[in-house]
Amino acid sequence: MPPLFINQLNYLIMPTKIRLQRHGKKRYAFFHIVIADSRAPRDGKFIEKIGVYNPNTDPATIELNFDRALHWIKVGAQPTDTVRAILKYKGVMYKDHLDRGVAKGAFSQEEADKRFEAWLKEKEAKIEGKKEKLTAAQEAARKAQLEAEKEINKKREEELAAKNAPEEVAEEAPAAEETEAPTAEESTETAEAPEASAEEKTEE
Repeated sequence: MPPLFINQLNYLIMPTKIRLQRHGKKRYAFFHIVIADSRAPRDGKFIEKIGVYNPNTDPATIELNFDRALHWIKVGAQPTDTVRAILKYKGVMYKDHLDRGVAKGAFSQEEADKRFEAWLKEKEAKIEGKKEKLTAAQEAARKAQLEAEKEINKKREEELAAKNAPEEVAEEAPAAEETEAPTAEESTETAEAPEASAEEKTEE
């Protein structure tokens, strides 16, 4: 019996799980989706890596080898709760359900393929709709931030103008008094001028 076949047979006999294997930094973790012996440590040795799950993006980034995931589901590998949700999201569980229906004679392979194609189109439309909403929300938030920054800058300019305004008035005030109020000498000269003109009239 070939060694490769023996290894595959061992994988089928052992309690195989599809689980997440943690990677990355403490507050920015991402996960590999792996096939592993359920008795192995969570982040220990695994049989095969079939994808990557990154929950830090919005929406979450999922890269999955669909065919290999479907294969392991068919041979009895048990996904954890989180991985099961990922497989449902990517359509692996639904495809397995349709294939079981074909095997039981509930419907034809053509009908199964048609149903799965319709499911994929609906799923893609939902994902695109969510992306558009997120983009619109991000754009609105960006505009609101710009408006808030403009308001802050406007208030700062008004405060600076208010601080500088009294100093300018104080500097201009003395110049206005000098031009409007005559000096003491000018006032005496203007007062004596009419008297001199009156003496000149009496002499004549």
